[in-house]
Amino acid sequence: MEILTTAEMERADRLTIAGGTPGFALMMSAGQAVAEAAMDLVEEGPIVVVAGRGNNGGDGFVAAAELAARGREVSVILLCERDSLQGDAALAARGWKYPVLPFNPQAIGKPALIIDALFGAGLNRPVKGDPLEMIEAINANGAPVLAVDLPSGINGTTGAVMGAAIDAAETVTFFRRKPAHLLMPGRKHCGRVRVAEIGIDAGVLEEIRPQTFENVPQSWQKSFPVPPIDGHKYARGHAVVLSGELASTGAARLAARGALRAGAGLVTVASPRDALAVNAAALTAVMVRPVDTVVEFADMLGDRRLSSVVIGPGAGIGARTRDLVHTALSTKRGLVLDADALTSFAEAPERLFEQIRASEDPQVVLTPHEGEFPRLFSDISNKHPGRSKLERVRDAAQRCGAVVLLKGPDTVVASPDGRASIASNAPPWLATAGAGDVLAGMIAGLLAQGVPAYEAACISVWMHGEAAGEAGPGLIAEDLSEVLPAVFRRVYDEFGVEY
Repeated sequence: MEILTTAEMERADRLTIAGGTPGFALMMSAGQAVAEAAMDLVEEGPIVVVAGRGNNGGDGFVAAAELAARGREVSVILLCERDSLQGDAALAARGWKYPVLPFNPQAIGKPALIIDALFGAGLNRPVKGDPLEMIEAINANGAPVLAVDLPSGINGTTGAVMGAAIDAAETVTFFRRKPAHLLMPGRKHCGRVRVAEIGIDAGVLEEIRPQTFENVPQSWQKSFPVPPIDGHKYARGHAVVLSGELASTGAARLAARGALRAGAGLVTVASPRDALAVNAAALTAVMVRPVDTVVEFADMLGDRRLSSVVIGPGAGIGARTRDLVHTALSTKRGLVLDADALTSFAEAPERLFEQIRASEDPQVVLTPHEGEFPRLFSDISNKHPGRSKLERVRDAAQRCGAVVLLKGPDTVVASPDGRASIASNAPPWLATAGAGDVLAGMIAGLLAQGVPAYEAACISVWMHGEAAGEAGPGLIAEDLSEVLPAVFRRVYDEFGVEY
């Protein structure tokens, strides 16, 4: 579940080599893993390896030799002169006892499979010239592509396309995934990702101490709340969701139902009086309480049994929403700020951040989408427009002192302490109106049960994506909370929880 940047992966290689494993042994294992993947992808027909001048190309030479030894028809196209190769790549090329083809798109022919060993994960400059033409020719060829480590043209740390990139059917990477295997647009180019062990001991992670993880159940299992057999609803917390005015009540109800389905023992919608009848008529297990003013809201939060709050879905943009947020922050409860609550601070975000940072242990989660993020973090977005989503969210969390969740097909959650997760399980039909409101409620439901803010956000993001997969195409936001019980059952089964 650890994700390594290209620099961290290079360090893992160095630590392994310093521990007595030759670099060429790692290359041999990597190339053999590529050959295994190629054999799985195509049972017959010619295979073309397009190799670069570095270690990625060396992996390609090893794969080519292994495939030829197994009786497959293989040819190698090399970016540079064979004699110019250095280090382990030169050793690997010596193991290829056949000629190499010139670096010409016409040399590709009509293979059954193309192995892309042109550039590795460390590419940090735009692809130009002959390599650009080769990448375009590979994509136009029509043969499936197996990428070595990452599709050529993708920056391994940011996931950015460096001018042009290979569209792979499958990618074989080594030891651990890189950010680009999960971040868009890199993930879209990778196809299926296979992680191969090549002789790097997991003990190197103790020295590297990676701070980025794939958002999967194993990464938050210890924090996942399981109600005890002698538990009761009051032990599972009480979440509060602020409703908007009469014409804007649906978002709050979606959030409230999400909180209840996520396990909060009780949920109350704090509703303006003019919307009270609408909310009460549409809710059953969720309670409704009239709250018009900030003073009434403060009085409500005087009840310490209320353990988490959601402000934002349909709340309205302006001073009243800002005052409600400041009031909630002053009570030191779990707090989810979404949608209108975020936009309300667009003109003066530092006021919000100062109050969050002033809290002793803020359990606060901000849940912007890409349109809302620059409103709060314009300096992060504008000064470094080329930075990856992961880097931007991590900077934002450290800047504001709260957990920041930036939504999307590659949702990133980051904590002020530097930890971050990337999710890759959201299907495309999750992009629908109201889905974010349900997510905000789910986070509050977990906060109500005492789950720390970072873990509550990670759990909710993963379960949100799984629920969308459970519901299937045609999903509308109301479906998400209804299929959460099936997701809970799968998690319980995976964790060995009896129910």
